[in-house]
Amino acid sequence: MQQTFVPLCKQSKRKQKEYHATQRKGWGDVTPVTKVLPNAKAYNRKKSKQRWNDYEPCLDFLFSIANT
Repeated sequence: MQQTFVPLCKQSKRKQKEYHATQRKGWGDVTPVTKVLPNAKAYNRKKSKQRWNDYEPCLDFLFSIANT
């Protein structure tokens, strides 16, 4: 039996939705989420901890100079 052509506007909403879903393309490797830079003036706990960790090698260097 041969299928008859039914225009899209006469199909049910569910069939129209399925058709449009097959026609849509994906984003591929691009993420549609906008990237926002963090506020440089705002307080950041992680940044303050990193600063203290950065200064520790300097203290070791000072102790090595004092011991020589």
